[in-house]
Amino acid sequence: MSVHIIAEAGSNYNGSVDLAKQLNAVAAQAGADSVKYQIINTDALYRPGEYAYGHYKIEDIRAIRRRDELTDDQWLDIRQNALSQGIAFSASVFDSRGLELLCSFDPPYIKIASCDLNNLRFLREVAARGRKMIVSTGMSTLGDIEKTVAALAKEGVCGDKLVLLHCVSAYPSALEDTNLTFVQTLRSAFGTAVGFSDHTLGREAACVAVALGATWIEKHFTTDHNLDGLDHKHAMEPESFAEYVRAIRATEAALQPKVVKIGPAEAYTRQRARRGIYVSRNLPAGHVLTHEDILVARPENSTPADEIDAVVGQALEQPLAAFEPVLLCNLRATGL
Repeated sequence: MSVHIIAEAGSNYNGSVDLAKQLNAVAAQAGADSVKYQIINTDALYRPGEYAYGHYKIEDIRAIRRRDELTDDQWLDIRQNALSQGIAFSASVFDSRGLELLCSFDPPYIKIASCDLNNLRFLREVAARGRKMIVSTGMSTLGDIEKTVAALAKEGVCGDKLVLLHCVSAYPSALEDTNLTFVQTLRSAFGTAVGFSDHTLGREAACVAVALGATWIEKHFTTDHNLDGLDHKHAMEPESFAEYVRAIRATEAALQPKVVKIGPAEAYTRQRARRGIYVSRNLPAGHVLTHEDILVARPENSTPADEIDAVVGQALEQPLAAFEPVLLCNLRATGL
């Protein structure tokens, strides 16, 4: 199965249909498999009033989210634009209204963000739609994930209908904190397809995740690091994102088993790097070869170095000049 690369536009469209279309183009040109947004209805995600919200001011966050809200027709326009560029469209959804809208677009999957891994009521609502669900597991213990997977299984979401993404919910995430072997833990514990929601700044973690069995990779991208918004600064700009996709595809290719162990490039190297068997001096016909008569040197010839035991002690059928190759077909047993 080829790795499905999700180009995570998230909220980096900044409430602009035109910017979203630019993001669609970046994702398509990079060779991603789908472009994914966040359809957030502010009042369904945040309660009203003043309250502590980490190092953010909650009113500032709500203002950004309201700026980013689009009409259903605007989302339809973005979706149609993505499809016209040859890339699938989907979104993370956070409430019933967003879910209804996304399902009307016939998406290839519905994404559940890490913040909603334990939102069982909403998970059941999404599960009832019968579509593939991709669930990020950031901020979750194995026990949290077990509870969610069990709840979804009761709703019929299991097997190929569920993808679990390993995720570290830090923005950005340091490479040494990515705990990538958890990809294998998810696969062995739940038997689903697994992937990696990558919040690091480079491509190394994604390539390792693919080597460990991830078949889905999600990565934030943007048109410009300097745009105002919550995710632009830790997202990849177009050229870097294209390189990211190429690195994943190259990793996939490297992991493909080959029927023939030695390919043409390696066979070429072998011809000059391996040794063949030659005579070290002029020898007459009938001479019985000893180790002193043999030179084992580059390049390889039709009598490779591992045939030394078939050569020593045999007689030459014809004379050989110094440094000529010893051919097995030109030897005869001495009976010694």
